[in-house]
Amino acid sequence: MSSGGIGWLKSYAGSMLDLDALDVEEIATALADQTDYEHRWLVDPRTGEIAFWTSDTGIDGENPVDLDDLDLVVIDPLPPYVWYQDMVDFADGLSDRAAGERLHRSLQGKGAFRRFKNELYQRNPDLISLWHTFRDARARRRAVEWLRDEDLISGDEAQRFLDENPAPALP
Repeated sequence: MSSGGIGWLKSYAGSMLDLDALDVEEIATALADQTDYEHRWLVDPRTGEIAFWTSDTGIDGENPVDLDDLDLVVIDPLPPYVWYQDMVDFADGLSDRAAGERLHRSLQGKGAFRRFKNELYQRNPDLISLWHTFRDARARRRAVEWLRDEDLISGDEAQRFLDENPAPALP
């Protein structure tokens, strides 16, 4: 199996998955998981079932197995700059310019994710639910785009989801 590649999936080309049967939230979580490479998220291209693999316990929690021995697609996390851009876009999109500027300042330099969260929770608690809605909507859209790019769902089905689930507007 190639790590995240689609070449070996050509044998499954005639059997795309049904988006409604997939856990888009869990795929979004996997795409955002920046913790380490000692564990990986995987999706079964035949069923859409999500599996969690660790180097010590494999996918069943007991038996180590090499990723290359599994007929599953690795869900590689998206780079941090993708998630960072969500914070920038959120700060830019706020009509409350003072809050937007404070959030923007928190994004400068190392530790931006932590500072953004601290600024949001300590000085702008009224924006927390709006941030979560914004962040989660974007993450779900990325998950569907990833599924389409991996040829696990059809382009039409992905476009339908994206059309029905636009990024939320900011006040």
